Amino acid sequence: MILVTGATGFVGKKIMDVCSDTVASPSLRDVSLDDVKRVIEASGVDVIVHTAAISDIKDCEADPEGSYRANVELPVFLAKAAEGRKLVCFSSDQVYTGSEKEGPYAEGDEKPANTYAKHKLEMEKRVLDICPDAVMLRAEWMYDFGPGKPNYYTIVRNAAAPLRFSSGNYRGVTYVKEVAENMEKVIALPGGAYNFGSETNRSMFNITKEFAGALGCDITIEDVPPLHNLWMDCSKARKYGVVFSEVLDGLLKCAKDEGGLL
Repeated sequence: MILVTGATGFVGKKIMDVCSDTVASPSLRDVSLDDVKRVIEASGVDVIVHTAAISDIKDCEADPEGSYRANVELPVFLAKAAEGRKLVCFSSDQVYTGSEKEGPYAEGDEKPANTYAKHKLEMEKRVLDICPDAVMLRAEWMYDFGPGKPNYYTIVRNAAAPLRFSSGNYRGVTYVKEVAENMEKVIALPGGAYNFGSETNRSMFNITKEFAGALGCDITIEDVPPLHNLWMDCSKARKYGVVFSEVLDGLLKCAKDEGGLL
């Protein structure tokens, strides 16, 4: 059985929908360690998948204390309360925001450059100190076709104004359905941090241009100066069978699932 935190959120809900034998955690906002222990013990699970977080970078900059409580203290409580249960925590590709390399980044290249990223990296280290067999997933920007907060897929599909991406900017974006489909293999991973998501050797400008064309979207895509790459090498997880579609293939798969492609 798998206890899923953030079960109504973007990632947690998809895990609940796709995976079997899941239990939704109640809200863990502003809880104590004892509260977390009671939730885990009452759930009867042997795996904890922690997706809950404050992930908006601007919100974390505006409220670093709130970010620290949600993104560091809560997962540390989960690690202390796990007591032999497998713990999987979602981290972020943002841990590479300050890297001086161009990418693709291996797991040892982390250098966070914003509050959210710094808290995620501290979370990884503290949780692994407590639970060496825990799995830290450095997830990419994830997307789906449903309603809710805009994501890369819906931004392109629904674009009315010109889109702005760079031919010099490389990063992965990942279909959240494939994230959920990989959970069984993720749970079996040895402890440690893993780059997690779809890979590509094409720029965001080129991916967006090709994807918009496949959707039949008549939109302008402007080539702009590049941002810092968030381009990961996911071979460490792939060696254990954690496999994703290439970025463009994943986007086309999502479009087919929505019924947007023949």
